[in-house]
Amino acid sequence: MNRSELTQRILDPLLDGAMLTKEDALFLLQEGDGDLMRAAAHEIRNRKVNPKEVSYTGFRVVNYTNICKINCSYCSFKQNDGYTLTLDQIREKAQETKDLGMNQIFFQGGVNGSIPLTYYLEAISMLTEEMGMRVRGLSPVEIFHLAKKNKITIPQLLEELRDAGLTSVPGAGAEILTPHMREVLSPRKLSAEQWSEVMGMCHEKGLFGSANIVFGSVEEPCEIIEHFDVIRNQQDRTGGFLAFTSWTFQQQTEKFTVKNVQNSEYLKIVALSRLFFDNISNIEVSLMVRGKEVGKQALVSGANDISSYVVEENVLESFAPRSAAESEEVITSAGFIPVYRDFDYNRAR
Repeated sequence: MNRSELTQRILDPLLDGAMLTKEDALFLLQEGDGDLMRAAAHEIRNRKVNPKEVSYTGFRVVNYTNICKINCSYCSFKQNDGYTLTLDQIREKAQETKDLGMNQIFFQGGVNGSIPLTYYLEAISMLTEEMGMRVRGLSPVEIFHLAKKNKITIPQLLEELRDAGLTSVPGAGAEILTPHMREVLSPRKLSAEQWSEVMGMCHEKGLFGSANIVFGSVEEPCEIIEHFDVIRNQQDRTGGFLAFTSWTFQQQTEKFTVKNVQNSEYLKIVALSRLFFDNISNIEVSLMVRGKEVGKQALVSGANDISSYVVEENVLESFAPRSAAESEEVITSAGFIPVYRDFDYNRAR
């Protein structure tokens, strides 16, 4: 059989409801016919969500500190001129966000051991109770080290954060969850097992969120599939991943190798994520790193969400829309009906 026939032989059972195995996923990634994969992923997408609609959202990123002791090899976020925002500065950013008609804050920074737990609780409480914002925040590595510093369990910490008003936790800091890539990215970062455990505890406390992959460095194809498998297994256990997003690395530091990922390769990963994650409803395309035109193609390759327009992105060069109107134009020009949603994928307008 030729490549297309072998690809279709794997896709047919998936279209009948079978689960994609790791072995077949690796074949699709390395040898699969991308056009057939995208078509099958789009068909499955249309069964899981409204085929006519594409969702999006908007929020402000508040990077409360840029001081971080983890020192990831690929990240330029930590600067010599370190800062930690005051509560008044955070309040000002929240007010600016409200003035723009948004009520969502993505609250995230680095692992800064000098910040007391009271700072986090007061900031989140102020944002939610005083400013009326919904707050998604704190990556698994921030949560892990904050609990360790304060000598409390992670579930205890999550309860305090939730009581202060935190509503969800992003699946940030995953990148690629294999031993080899954890060592490449940062030996001081959470292992795959630790990352999954923290996310599972978040889910058990009702703090749902997202999962993602960041690829395009020195990872092997089998590591991409292993990463997918870690996410799918964790989702089977706790069910708190509302969406999966594929990102590509951007060159931020000279010491980290970044490949030039072709659009066809990125779209293949988007399609593969829809085919692999039978237990995750929403597949996002990252317009922030891939741009609008690739985003439109992804919407017929398995994706049903363009993520968001973001106010104040301090880490990556962003190619995302800058407003709700621009987001909706991307969606309508791709032939879909735009739906504004909140962090929890609930229709919000």
